[in-house]
Amino acid sequence: MGKAESGAATWKSDLMLALLAASLAFALDAWAGFGQLTDAGGDSDNLLRLVEVRDLLAGQGWFDLHQYRMGLEGGFVMHWSRLVDAPIAAIVLAASALTGSRPLAEDVAQVLWPALLLWSTLFFTARAARSFGGGAAVLPAILIGGAGYYFVGIYDPGALDHHNVQLMLTMASLALLLEAPAPRGAALFSGLCAALTLAVGMETVPYVATIGVCVSLLFVVDAGSERAIARDFGLGFAGIAALVFVTTIPPSAWGVAQCDAFSVAQFAVAAIAGTGLAAIASIEPAARRWQRRLASLAALGVALAVVVVALFPQCLAAPYANLDPRLKELWLDHIDEAQSLFTLLVRDPARVAARYATPLVAIILMAQHFRRGGWRRQDSLVAALLVVAFLVGAWQVRGTTFSIAFAVIPLSAWIAKWRARAETSSSPGVALRLAAVWLVSINPVWTGVAAAASVAFEKGTAVGDGGATDKTCEKKATFAPLAGMTGTTVLAISNLGAPVLAYSGHRVFAGPYHRNVAGNLLALDAFLGSADDARAIVESHRVGLVAICPGNGENRILTQKAPQGFLAGLLRGSVPDWLEPVSGKGSPIELYRVRQAG
Repeated sequence: MGKAESGAATWKSDLMLALLAASLAFALDAWAGFGQLTDAGGDSDNLLRLVEVRDLLAGQGWFDLHQYRMGLEGGFVMHWSRLVDAPIAAIVLAASALTGSRPLAEDVAQVLWPALLLWSTLFFTARAARSFGGGAAVLPAILIGGAGYYFVGIYDPGALDHHNVQLMLTMASLALLLEAPAPRGAALFSGLCAALTLAVGMETVPYVATIGVCVSLLFVVDAGSERAIARDFGLGFAGIAALVFVTTIPPSAWGVAQCDAFSVAQFAVAAIAGTGLAAIASIEPAARRWQRRLASLAALGVALAVVVVALFPQCLAAPYANLDPRLKELWLDHIDEAQSLFTLLVRDPARVAARYATPLVAIILMAQHFRRGGWRRQDSLVAALLVVAFLVGAWQVRGTTFSIAFAVIPLSAWIAKWRARAETSSSPGVALRLAAVWLVSINPVWTGVAAAASVAFEKGTAVGDGGATDKTCEKKATFAPLAGMTGTTVLAISNLGAPVLAYSGHRVFAGPYHRNVAGNLLALDAFLGSADDARAIVESHRVGLVAICPGNGENRILTQKAPQGFLAGLLRGSVPDWLEPVSGKGSPIELYRVRQAG
């Protein structure tokens, strides 16, 4: 009874500490005026998610993931999950009922949803740190975790993209596994969270796979303690995968494999892996000796490999292997979050510290701990996820968000250790070391160092900076003239696609999404070709407006590719006679109306 009460008390304590930190972040955003709601900072994904939620509330079908206002006529099918749309839409509906205003309700949802996710992520971070480093690690985890999450920006107001959901669910899965089997059902809910984060997006495949492998290997090493954990995790993983499959995939598409979204391919792997693990852990002959456990799990791995190779071989290719070469050259290779560590070392070495320093420090700590001996199951789970996330981050910088988060756990234990030493020692050296430990563990400190170094080396100016931040066409007010015009098709670069949809009733061809191949290529043909080529495209696709943003960095890429092209001419002020300017020269966004023939 006392142990249960103590466990409940720590949950309440961790929940309140996380709430306090999330409230502080909320207060800072409120003091700044929630500026992200009117200036998306160039994040197209947040804006397009808002458009998806609006479409859902306007009556678009639950299973219909078309974005009808982007791409060629008829639109294209997005690869995102309704699992993220649904709670945001629910907040909008509730806030609309309370306020009587849909625009205000959308603002409430854009503020409340990221704040709730930050609170949840901090709570599970605290739980993971408690299991890993004891109660003394909780406060450091809240502080360095809260600072890291806040300045990484994925929980900012308006952050409707799914990466914050994925981080929260992955951290929840880890925290529950670190606690298992003490709270009843912890492993079951860990499997549930792992399946949900996979269903939300394929970016978390490496982390879900790592968690599954760790659960399996821990079961091989210690069946007595890990058997129930492996069984429950497998059941939760397979069960939720099945539920997600039948509730988010239309029956007509149950046999269609998609490699970039949850489909029959991912469901088949999850179902076989989860039920197979649960069965091996439940059958006494298979679980009796470690050799049999290892052989059984190896057979399960072979079965999974055969299923993937035989039924879904296309999903073994690189994520963008089949992307049109022009889109790779002019779009993918310039996506900031898709850059590798080695690219950053060449192009922006100062930024490396902001993204890779704290995970590297945490990995060094784990390596030293391993060398000293006394390795625990908690060490295996945290170290495996940390190393995998670091490797993913080395491949694409977006992975560093997860490695920064996982690093909080060993770093908070490190801080707790030095705090304990400082409390029992009056030595100035110990106090100085504690201060140093705090400083190197706080990711924003490295971010500040990186920013200072970037300025010092004159690399602080963003690529394509037009000299004034209000000319990058990221603010809602910039699109007010466009919003007041009768709905039509707008020819614009891909960076303007989502803002046009979010801030007006128009449709566009281009948008930074890998499934929108035809629409993006059409826009490239128009902007890179001659004015006559552009006119032919405009007339055949009934374009009513052309929009350009002189300060946007995408223009530099396209004009370097085609210095005599249609876009380059417009940027120089060479306007063909079939276009009529409708905004003043020098405006953040320049609009041209297509003159009607005759």
